[in-house]
Amino acid sequence: MTGETARREAAEHLALTLVGAGMQRMGARALAAFLFSDKESLTAGDLADELGVSAGSVSGAVKMIVQMGLIERIHVAGSRREHFRMRDNAWTTLYSRQHSVVDDVLTAVEKGVEAVGPGLALERLAYMRDFYTFLLNEAPMLVERFEQQRRGGSRP
Repeated sequence: MTGETARREAAEHLALTLVGAGMQRMGARALAAFLFSDKESLTAGDLADELGVSAGSVSGAVKMIVQMGLIERIHVAGSRREHFRMRDNAWTTLYSRQHSVVDDVLTAVEKGVEAVGPGLALERLAYMRDFYTFLLNEAPMLVERFEQQRRGGSRP
């Protein structure tokens, strides 16, 4: 198996894994293309060529990945095409955006705890509230420890 073949198979495997985790197929394939590319930026046309699809079919995928906070639009001097690149710290950015969803869930659960009386429903809701409160309190420290570890050079 050539290096290029292995790279493409690994990218497709990652994309299929992301699809299995609930991501839309084209978005997963486009994200994998960004992750496996050695180019600083990609255009919709670059993605279409890499994935063997039309440029139009990747536009929704790019929009979704931008909204997730994993890629960003950049200006490339001399080019009239839109260029996108992986964000610095893309995964902590994604986590931060998911953090706000957890905040919303926690707020809804709090209303549920207030709405029910003693019993099984209260136990379930209180457990959920306590779990998400714990996560929200611990996660920033985990992200900071991760960033410190990365700055210390202990990566593969």
